[in-house]
Amino acid sequence: MSLLESLQSLFLNKTVPAHPLIDHNNNFFKNQRHLQPIGKCDFVVIDTELTGLNEKKDEIIAIGAIRIRDFRLQCGENFYALIKPEEKLHSQSTLVHRITPGQLTQAKSLEDILPQFLEFCGDSYLVGHYVRLDLAFLNRASKKLLGGVIKTPYLDTMRLAMAYKEFEHGHYFDHYNIRTAYSLTSLGKEYGLPTFEQHNALQDSLQTAYLFLYLVKKIKQYGPRTMHDFLHTGRQWKIIL
Repeated sequence: MSLLESLQSLFLNKTVPAHPLIDHNNNFFKNQRHLQPIGKCDFVVIDTELTGLNEKKDEIIAIGAIRIRDFRLQCGENFYALIKPEEKLHSQSTLVHRITPGQLTQAKSLEDILPQFLEFCGDSYLVGHYVRLDLAFLNRASKKLLGGVIKTPYLDTMRLAMAYKEFEHGHYFDHYNIRTAYSLTSLGKEYGLPTFEQHNALQDSLQTAYLFLYLVKKIKQYGPRTMHDFLHTGRQWKIIL
């Protein structure tokens, strides 16, 4: 290893003290049992836009979020920010989300935006569509910039959709055609929900929020009531994309 590589390694391994927002997040959810009725819980529905899907190399370039309180969408309580990446301003993903390098040049860094996003989320549970991917990117950044990861429990609308179909059709329902049957757009159309612009983090959050409210109401007919129930609903389905 060269001297330069050694110095880079030391720099990259430098421990960042946990930010007060991370400390609060980790402590707040540490001993939660999630026994409250799901309708009494607050949620923040999140989505990100990325430079690509490589969790080790690609970066977040937009975060969108919207709040659900009293099981109602709070349209006036939303969060949206473009983020200037450290590396490439343009990638193949630009053709998907249509966020131009010019827009990103003017944006703030993730170091500025991430604390604002965590403050917006507060003590609410998180919701997203295939949210594991969003959280993988957010937690990689959080660990690097804020000294720890976000430990907020979350519900995934893709998994809830799988559970709902199983409730409807029984254990023999075919879950294998995931790409077409379980995309956010496909599910929105299937259930007759309002449609929003795709691949915009805030608009996708809105689409996910409508899907979430719809699925929870439907699934409650089959027994799940508490947040604990829903955290375990659909966990047997392995999501592969």
